[in-house]
Amino acid sequence: MKIAIVTDQPRVEFLPGEEGIQEDKQHKVTMKHIKKALSDEYEVINLVMDKKLIENINEEQVDLVFNLCNGIQGESSLSQLPSMLEYEGIPYTGSAPLAHGLAYNKIFSGKIFKASNIPTPGFTYVYNTEEIENIDLKFPLLVKPKDEGSSRGIQDDSLTYDKESLMKKVEESLELYNPPIMIMEYIEGREFTVGIIGNDEDIKVLPILEIDFSKLPKGLNKIYSFEVKFNYADDTIYHIPARVDEDTRKNISETAINAFKSLGLRDYARVDIRLRDGKAYVIEINSLPGLDKNNSDICKMAYSADIEYDELIKEIVEMGLSRAN
Repeated sequence: MKIAIVTDQPRVEFLPGEEGIQEDKQHKVTMKHIKKALSDEYEVINLVMDKKLIENINEEQVDLVFNLCNGIQGESSLSQLPSMLEYEGIPYTGSAPLAHGLAYNKIFSGKIFKASNIPTPGFTYVYNTEEIENIDLKFPLLVKPKDEGSSRGIQDDSLTYDKESLMKKVEESLELYNPPIMIMEYIEGREFTVGIIGNDEDIKVLPILEIDFSKLPKGLNKIYSFEVKFNYADDTIYHIPARVDEDTRKNISETAINAFKSLGLRDYARVDIRLRDGKAYVIEINSLPGLDKNNSDICKMAYSADIEYDELIKEIVEMGLSRAN
């Protein structure tokens, strides 16, 4: 049985600066971790998503693709590799193209959450700064790209408290990311992330992770910004399992599962939630969460459930193979 771990081409050319550097670095590390986890049971090779990918997959007689691709550019970049594989009839891990497209586009997923009565913050989106005059949301407001992950595009100044700072941040975001730019009401409350593994009725929620910002340096906003994630990791406290009672745990878990199912996701995902006045709000959902053995949240949650890294990766592979069979 041969598995190809497929990663992106270097993205730093398309996403210049620290964000692109960190993403490329994380992909390389994750690929090595996954290859080591699978090599005792499978023949594992590494491939890059480029114009010759399908030719290379067929030439290597690959049985399953382990998808690690965010895509390079375009509004549905996360769906690009699954779409190619679907067309060629090549089995792969993770969600299908439509589900990835809906999850990756935070505007689309937000609309689905609202239509499904899943609590989510109020939001709107703009194609230019002139449209800000017409929005009807209460400050503070969070400015974020509609189709990025791993906190890319969410810096400390993305949380805005007045129209002037909102205009400035939207203008900056429009220069770097695909329009429209999303503007979301900020939920003041505790933050959690929920790891989900499985399909259909065989879905399990990993121990909930609480992200505690109470020790961040004074002056930093209490959000999981790019700066916090990569520069202030030592000042961020992770509680696994989260410090919640059983009723709250069930509330958060059920909300996360409902969000997962509403988008038609499969195999694994991570749901980010804020809790305010006992109500769990879905902030966003990551249909292709990072699998860095040492740093990724879903791996930390798995360890808390006594699931070793190799076991987690093999379970994802088995779900992909079950569809192939």
